[in-house]
Amino acid sequence: MKVSMSRQNIYLLVLSTLFLIFVLLFSFLVLIPKGKQYREQRNNLREKNRELQQYENFNSDTFKLLKKLQSDNRHIITAFKTDFNPQRFEKENKNFFSSLVISKKVYINKIEDEFSVYEVNTTSHISSPKSFYNFLDSINKSDWVIKVNFPINFKRDGDMIRSSFTMRVYKVAKDSNSSK
Repeated sequence: MKVSMSRQNIYLLVLSTLFLIFVLLFSFLVLIPKGKQYREQRNNLREKNRELQQYENFNSDTFKLLKKLQSDNRHIITAFKTDFNPQRFEKENKNFFSSLVISKKVYINKIEDEFSVYEVNTTSHISSPKSFYNFLDSINKSDWVIKVNFPINFKRDGDMIRSSFTMRVYKVAKDSNSSK
């Protein structure tokens, strides 16, 4: 039995066979190894995306907490930024005392860590210790961050009580939040 094939069919068969061999070699030598590398990189990318999502969630939660704390403590943040005015302090708190004197000679401006600190020595006359405690409550609600230092000296002077104490007024330094 004789098979007759035309020359065109033989060329086409040879060319198809070569093309098939080329495709098989290309897929086994190039595509499959690159596919394995692609899968590894895709898995690595998924892992990095998961990590990125965790960091973004952490960042979002931290930012929400920061905004909540800023809104809850707005009064304190403002108090740290307010300059201390001794005349205004005397005017606001003179109703707690018969006389209130803030001595300016002890008025010291220091920088401790990131705060400007003013030390103020005060002498006052009060009718009862209750008015002094009301004064301390008033300080907590004032526009400044004030710390009353111990000892607080009380001395009887007739019907009145003479008190003297030192207090520190804290203010955030100008460049405390800037990057260096």
